Amino acid sequence: MLVALSGGPDSLALAIATAFEAPRNGFLAGAVVVDHDLQAGSAAVAESAAAQARELGLDPVVVVRVRVDPASPDGPEAAARAARYAAFDEVLGAPTGATRILLGHTLDDQAETVLLGLARGSGPSSLSGMAAVNGAFVRPLLGIRRQTVHQSVDDAGLVPWRDPQNLDPAYKRVRVRETVLPLLESELGPGITEALARTADQLREDDQALDALAAEWAAEIVEHAEAGIAVDVHGLRANPPALAQRIVRFVVASEFGVNLSRSQTLAALRLVTEWRGQLGVDLPGIRVTRAGAQLVFARR
Repeated sequence: MLVALSGGPDSLALAIATAFEAPRNGFLAGAVVVDHDLQAGSAAVAESAAAQARELGLDPVVVVRVRVDPASPDGPEAAARAARYAAFDEVLGAPTGATRILLGHTLDDQAETVLLGLARGSGPSSLSGMAAVNGAFVRPLLGIRRQTVHQSVDDAGLVPWRDPQNLDPAYKRVRVRETVLPLLESELGPGITEALARTADQLREDDQALDALAAEWAAEIVEHAEAGIAVDVHGLRANPPALAQRIVRFVVASEFGVNLSRSQTLAALRLVTEWRGQLGVDLPGIRVTRAGAQLVFARR
């Protein structure tokens, strides 16, 4: 396993705990440090974090420098995240022998993620936040408050790197952390952070259950067509709207690798619920048409 180490207090606390626990439980543990090259001196920060990992006894320690496009249409935060996870994928397996990447997200990070998802109006998948285990990625600190995590670094006598971007109000997450959550705690009482994290857990369970039902139903009402893939209209109509929407999203993602938004999904389903002989709907990379009792999805 590899600790994703930035040198900040969250990931450094995770590195400290992993270096202590891994050998006592028969695991080999190293670290991966990603240099995003977005700030002056980033290479020195990365090397300092790597040196701390080696001093803790983590091995191997890998430093990966990535290129982030600050003008990305998805925004610099999303671009940095994509580059970071691509680097993680590179070091998994043969290069290091690692099968897991440990991430230092805390309970406070989970609460912030839920609020950001709520602001986007992006549905239960976003509101369910981060999973403690998601494939090769594991978040051991997800149930622990940030203050407790940071205190563990102070107790160990180590000095973390403080990323100035974590205080920059230009970033939405910083505004949520520094302004929105404290205001909610002040106005609604303590425990808001824990309540948001519990909400994420509950929504994730519901989301996974509905996704499983959608996959089961899709197996019953979907068949391959000459032009692409077809879904039985009666089968879609027989399901509640929430499940019908998931079936459509599941089919499109599985067959074409396209993730539909809610508005795009509803546009496709109007060929079921409001059918008046429309010609069809163009969605990203695909065209949806009605052919008798079938909803046909094909590449454009």
